[in-house]
Amino acid sequence: MNTEIQQIWHELQGDLSTPAVLWQIAIITAAVIIALAINGALRKYVMQHAPEQWKRTIGSINRLLFPLSSLALVLISQWVLSGWQHIGLLKLAGRLLLAMAVIRLIVYLLRYLFSPGGWLKALESVIAWGVWGILALHLTGVLPQILQGMSDMQFSIGKNQVNLLLVLQALLTVIITIFIALWLSRVLENKLMRADQVNVNLRVVLGKIIRIVLLFIATLIALTTVGLDITLLSVFGGALGVGLGFGLQRIASNYVSGFIILLDKSMHIGDVVSVDKHYGVVQEMRARYMMLGKLDGTHVIIPNETLVTTAVINHSLTDHKGRVQIELAIHVDSPLEHALQLMQTVAAQQSRVLQTPTPVARIKGFSEFGVDLTLTVWVLDPENGVLSLQSALYIDVWKAFRQHKIAFVKSEVKHDG
Repeated sequence: MNTEIQQIWHELQGDLSTPAVLWQIAIITAAVIIALAINGALRKYVMQHAPEQWKRTIGSINRLLFPLSSLALVLISQWVLSGWQHIGLLKLAGRLLLAMAVIRLIVYLLRYLFSPGGWLKALESVIAWGVWGILALHLTGVLPQILQGMSDMQFSIGKNQVNLLLVLQALLTVIITIFIALWLSRVLENKLMRADQVNVNLRVVLGKIIRIVLLFIATLIALTTVGLDITLLSVFGGALGVGLGFGLQRIASNYVSGFIILLDKSMHIGDVVSVDKHYGVVQEMRARYMMLGKLDGTHVIIPNETLVTTAVINHSLTDHKGRVQIELAIHVDSPLEHALQLMQTVAAQQSRVLQTPTPVARIKGFSEFGVDLTLTVWVLDPENGVLSLQSALYIDVWKAFRQHKIAFVKSEVKHDG
């Protein structure tokens, strides 16, 4: 057990029966209350005045502000009281608050960098238990002995003599630098995506390039910081090349195809496309895949290699419009020309339906019991879905046909995808 920890426990034992411990308890309680009041006032101000897009981010920072503000008050109290009495309890409280701040900082970074999920919650729990465990080992004086034991466990990697502690330090350094690089790349990417004057595909490409470059630089910095030879990366690069040649060529192909699609501007977020049997709106373009939102509310993950090697119909490459179609059948004795005119008229009255190109109603064919008709309209916002529009069209056509004594035979919904 180091001298500082021994002094903290010695002061705590000696102060248990003196007013000094009561003063320290009162100070810690006051610091927590003041920190809670500050954070409560800040949270109230944010919810009332901050823009909507900032509320979540500021809310996460607010959770980090509580242990930091409490820690600041405790540290100020230590400095003030150090010349008057023992401050062992304040030192212990400071370490606990510091551990809480570290945990909340890591959790904030994880939630900022990654999408919510079960694995993220599990990782947050592991990190929290790990930090508290390290603090417990530090306060009990066991941590220095563990570190010394890890330092004594030496082994060779090639011509280099290393120990377990060095490997652990290298691993932690790499993780920290990668986290910093990911955070910085996310900040720069968010700023870049808000630059409306830059083409959206170029923004995505630049964002991915920035992330790759920062991760590469972070890895080099981490390895040089712990004293490892960077030439070892040549061995790793050779192994990676062999892996790409045998088992990872499809994954590499998807990543390369993703950059090709983004650079040749053949597809953009929000485009209406048909890929194989799937028809929908491009919602996300990732390095490995494209997420297609179908008009029925489902989503399809399509590898980028498929988009390069197969035919893709981009319905909105030059004009962002989407087609919506309904089909129905009327009795064979119904006035066909009047029915077609009614369908076009009610379609033109829908606010989402474009007037150019105009709605078109046609005879699709004759069935055993009636005449099959189809109505085709175009909308400017297919990404908002078409089921509600199809339903509105059917209702309006039904009302118009009922008013003019036109009888249905059957009715069915049909949409692409």
